[in-house]
Amino acid sequence: MARRRLGFWRRFAVVLVKPVMLVWTRRTWRGGEHLGRDGGVIIVANHISHADPLVSAHFIYDSGRWPQYLGKASVFRVPLVGWILRQCRQIPVERGSVDAVRSLDALVEALDQGGAVVIYPEGTTTKQPDLWPMKAKTGAARLALATGAPVVPLVMWGPERIFDPRTNRLNVRPRIPVTVVAGDPVDLTRWADAPPTRATLEEMTDAIMLRLRDMLAEIRGGTPPPLWARPVRPSAEPQQHGGVA
Repeated sequence: MARRRLGFWRRFAVVLVKPVMLVWTRRTWRGGEHLGRDGGVIIVANHISHADPLVSAHFIYDSGRWPQYLGKASVFRVPLVGWILRQCRQIPVERGSVDAVRSLDALVEALDQGGAVVIYPEGTTTKQPDLWPMKAKTGAARLALATGAPVVPLVMWGPERIFDPRTNRLNVRPRIPVTVVAGDPVDLTRWADAPPTRATLEEMTDAIMLRLRDMLAEIRGGTPPPLWARPVRPSAEPQQHGGVA
């Protein structure tokens, strides 16, 4: 990413946010090379805190890419705020409406232009009490099928020390340790030519989330739980998806 091509507003965002993060966090970064330096890439990340975007954006920027996040379209309609977000190449997303198709078109366009699009597949901070990943939505899989862009997993541990969603407490002390690791692209080749059926999208999403879960286990320790339990069938024992790492 050529720094001279950032433009005023993106450069302003860097000047505003990066010095704060340098003081606020003590960083362990690994795997930034997996993001590449150019070409469209879908970055899928676990979501454990409202501080995630700041931490992941810092990592992605330091890896040489400009992160493009999805934001509620209503925010982009706020005077001045929406204009600045667009200048910073963030992407408005319509949720729960027929305009959702336009949102997919916007994401496809961003990837076609070589963007690094960041998606939290869960759609919200995890509701698991120990902050392991939970069942995700299929948007990242749908986008991968539509574009063929690589899906790079990115896991974080430490942002929950900045803001813990379980207690809603903000920690402003300096040098909070945070770890961010990016991995090789998720292998989705078996679905490369598959139609975007519900079954296909859910299988792809399972593969993405299992990869995130297992990578997260490597940096935080402990034994991860299954992603979720399948519905119990009559006269059968409960079956769980994904097994235990």
